[in-house]
Amino acid sequence: MRTKDYFNILFNPLDLLRTKKILHVNPTAVAVRQEPDEVNLTVFDYDAKSVETKQLADVPSCLPYIDTPKVTWINMDGLRKKDVEQLCSHFGIHFLIIEDILSVGQRPKMDDINGILFCSLSMLFFNDQHSTVETEQISIVLGKNFVISFQEDASRDVFNPLREKLKLNASKIRQNGPDFLFYALIDMIVDNFYVVMEKLGERIEGLEEDIIRNANTRSLAKINMLRKEMIVLKRSVSPVRELINGILRSESDLIDERTEKYFNDVYDHIIQANELAENYRDMMMNLQDLYLSNVNLKTNEVMKVMAVVTCLLAPATVIGGIFGMNFDKLPYIHHQYGFYIAAGLMLIIPVCMIYIFRRRGWF
Repeated sequence: MRTKDYFNILFNPLDLLRTKKILHVNPTAVAVRQEPDEVNLTVFDYDAKSVETKQLADVPSCLPYIDTPKVTWINMDGLRKKDVEQLCSHFGIHFLIIEDILSVGQRPKMDDINGILFCSLSMLFFNDQHSTVETEQISIVLGKNFVISFQEDASRDVFNPLREKLKLNASKIRQNGPDFLFYALIDMIVDNFYVVMEKLGERIEGLEEDIIRNANTRSLAKINMLRKEMIVLKRSVSPVRELINGILRSESDLIDERTEKYFNDVYDHIIQANELAENYRDMMMNLQDLYLSNVNLKTNEVMKVMAVVTCLLAPATVIGGIFGMNFDKLPYIHHQYGFYIAAGLMLIIPVCMIYIFRRRGWF
């Protein structure tokens, strides 16, 4: 492979853009978000006996659900600054929470402000085409009798199983309060972490087999790409442990004592996810060591062949050099069989050397 092709593989422009996107995050920078053309508002108003589902056209249509005796789940797909501020102001949500909802690249966190419990975390998706881990920031607000979730992209969602459960009268979500819905939303996001990590693990295992069979420069490029995706995964998963722990320690009146055991279960899941992410990171380091070992092994094999060939040619070089000197008196210089004797030695000595090398197991 030419040097130019080698650098094109290792320093692909798209790969460099991916690196810049992953590593260059400035939380103090003003959020630049392209506002969507339309905002989708979905409302689930339910109790143990009934459930009402509506698609609302605008934020003012949500106002009647402020004082409803039922549990209300409002999901906003598409974050338009004006709509987010209007909806949050109607439900008494603090402006600091509004800033976190509208921020870009927010680190997973939770806050308990003015009787409102807020958490922001990342939903993970695996792009099979580019083998990349993609994230979508989601914010969830828990109030006295409502839960509001804010999503950036309506086309990707992990909450559909939850919506189906809301239609069942005997489901636990219908039998419990808004804190259980709050738990269920977070639990869905955490469970999806495992789906993404499973696909990422398949890529790592496949790369390991490729390196064992045939390690090349493309293998090194794939290792670097997967290490970057591990950074995205670790950055999204690791802080969630602190988030769940914060909810358990908040002593908020919004979290019923019966629901705490479910958050403890999510806490256990996120610990396992962190351990799995650490294992994948160790596997990536081992893959890099495996690649370097294979490259060194190939180099040693080449050097061994070259050394053997050099050793085998050494007798012929010495004999030819001696009898090629410009002197009048040399042994067998005028002998009628002198050439045949020299040629025979040039062949017999390398054959003997091959026999000795084989006996010693050098090749």
